[in-house]
Amino acid sequence: MLKKILTIIIFLLIISTTFIKNHTKKLDEKIFIIKENINYLKSIKQLVQLENDYLRTPEKLLELNKLYFDEELKYTPRDSIKIINNTDQLNLDNINLK
Repeated sequence: MLKKILTIIIFLLIISTTFIKNHTKKLDEKIFIIKENINYLKSIKQLVQLENDYLRTPEKLLELNKLYFDEELKYTPRDSIKIINNTDQLNLDNINLK
């Protein structure tokens, strides 16, 4: 009788160990995926922060315009910008192609 109880206990321990090991493996995979997502989001945040810091002021934009575009960029007032919700609203006849 004692042999049967001992065998059952050992069998139960083996089964429980298998379940626990599988569960921890799944948890490790989830943790890895979450860490990778966090690293990716951190890198995107750094890029956005760099862009924000670099292009923060209008003076900086004007300086970059003079440096890289040779005054090709022009100021457009906000009132003259039209919002187009549909491509049918586009008028391509007035576009100057170089």
